[in-house]
Amino acid sequence: MGLDIDGRFLAAAQAGSGRLERVVSAELPEGTVHDGEVVHADGLSRALRSFFKHNDLPRNVRLGIANQQIVVRQIELPQIDNEAERTAAVRFQAAEAIAMPLDDAVLDHQIVSREPDADGNARMQIVIVAARRGMVERLVEAAKGAGLKPVSVDLDAFALVRALARHDATNQEAHVFCHLGGVTNLAIAIGDLCLFTRPLSAAWDGEGAASVIADEIRLSLDYYMTQPGARAVSDVVLSGPGSNDLAFVDELSGHIGLDVSVAEPLGRFRDTEVPGGELPQRFTVAVGLAMGETA
Repeated sequence: MGLDIDGRFLAAAQAGSGRLERVVSAELPEGTVHDGEVVHADGLSRALRSFFKHNDLPRNVRLGIANQQIVVRQIELPQIDNEAERTAAVRFQAAEAIAMPLDDAVLDHQIVSREPDADGNARMQIVIVAARRGMVERLVEAAKGAGLKPVSVDLDAFALVRALARHDATNQEAHVFCHLGGVTNLAIAIGDLCLFTRPLSAAWDGEGAASVIADEIRLSLDYYMTQPGARAVSDVVLSGPGSNDLAFVDELSGHIGLDVSVAEPLGRFRDTEVPGGELPQRFTVAVGLAMGETA
């Protein structure tokens, strides 16, 4: 069960046997979660308990996070086949690449490519993820307080890319995915590999938001293009409740200077029936969480 605690609502997606079986959502009391972080753990536990009981949902859940307490960086290392040695090398490099005390962080990494350097020596491109331990623990404890059993904690950005990734082997361009929900979350990916992510500061429905978000997307692209192995970015794909606001989408398109499109909210599960009264755009991240394991 993928569970997206958006901040404005709860969204759950149940997947199994290669298909999406069910989606359901509910409003979340204002102030329970702010900017992607749990503010009132007891209130969130109560809301989750009621949501899961009312909808008779399974208790094993995959949680997602998106906030300013997360850092994603790319590093390059020589080829290291021994997993323990590789983990130690990643941690050593992370201490320099990430402005966060690693003792206070949950750290993970993913090898995204293996390529020789100019001298023919094998090198690895690695994405490092660091999240503040206290932030993750508050979320997990709130879920446990509702009687849920968290089986993984993933980045919302990774789930977003997983749900919407384009699997055209001949196209190695990068795509920007911008999720317009309780947090405006940006991810840059090639295929289903998320290489960069950051939450943007502006809410999509704030005054002058289209211009501000366009500026933040451009700044993010400028930073991404300085990273090792960066590829040209072809377009921007919008998702989340804000992508249902066509006036906002049109205004944002006019500011960015790249092709802008609106994603199929359920990705490859587009034929799944969404209950009447539900907004399909609420479920993109929950679907991605339900589809996979932590990165």
